[in-house]
Amino acid sequence: MKNLHRKLIIGMLLLLMAACGNSEGVTATEEKDETDSVETLQHEEAYKEVEIENIENVLVFSEVPKRAVSLNQHVTEVMLALGLEESMVGTAYLDDEILPIYKEAYEKIAVLSDQYPSQEVLLAQEPDFVYAGWESAFREDNIGTVEQLSQFGINAYLHESSKIVGPSIEHIYQDIRNISKIFNVNDKGEELINEMQKELTTIQTRIPKNEEPLRVFVYDNGEAAPFTVGQNFLNEIVTMAGAENIFNDIDSNWGEVSWEAVVDRDPEVIVIIDYGETTAEEKKNLLLNHPGLTDVTAIKDEHFIVMPLSAAAEGIRVPHALEILVEGLYK
Repeated sequence: MKNLHRKLIIGMLLLLMAACGNSEGVTATEEKDETDSVETLQHEEAYKEVEIENIENVLVFSEVPKRAVSLNQHVTEVMLALGLEESMVGTAYLDDEILPIYKEAYEKIAVLSDQYPSQEVLLAQEPDFVYAGWESAFREDNIGTVEQLSQFGINAYLHESSKIVGPSIEHIYQDIRNISKIFNVNDKGEELINEMQKELTTIQTRIPKNEEPLRVFVYDNGEAAPFTVGQNFLNEIVTMAGAENIFNDIDSNWGEVSWEAVVDRDPEVIVIIDYGETTAEEKKNLLLNHPGLTDVTAIKDEHFIVMPLSAAAEGIRVPHALEILVEGLYK
């Protein structure tokens, strides 16, 4: 703090010298440089210490992070939507193509790995902030735990809406606000949230009124037993679309169920999550050819919706996810 005061005093003295005119030997160019210097110092002083509660940790920031790394697509796109690419020294783990609007900015950032980088690769970038979308990033066999990274002087933030059970759209907005606060771009954060809200409101006007909610089964993967959505954000999106997730009684975000339970609940629509090495078409064929699903309404009607994981995750693509569901449900 003493150093900052000293710098401000020096800056004010320089301005006073400039005000005395060129008789003191100060040129117009020097005057501009001195003014810019003072403005920079004032901006630094404006950044008050920021405390963010993140899951079970409290992160403290005394300045805006300058060497951030993002892991997982949905949080990378949050950073880019807030215009923070200049503060990023690395990124990793896409599930899909980056949104076209952010492609140019994304290509300026070093890609550290196709999936999670090792801790050694991460530390080589000398990051001061790591932002992960999924809890799996902070395992010891990936980049290390939050506590381990803290020992290296790195603040590590986990996207809360991807961690908590039963997240709502407000939880996503809170993540955006937290990142905006950390990087001192609060206005941009609110602007992004307002844009998302407007898009969601517009899409919801196309949902039929007073109709019985369509029964939806979300298929992620699995042959012996299906892995499906319980309480994660896709459950919220299905509800927003005027439909009902048939496994919304599972008390976790994801869960394994039986094929018999799928038959008993007889979905009218199947949403296939598209990611990884198994294509959406291969998943669809598995379901269509499963002998136990022959009498399921969605199978008989071949009513499928393909949802990219990049849209299903808790990020800025929420309006896109709702658009996909509304178009597919009411075609």
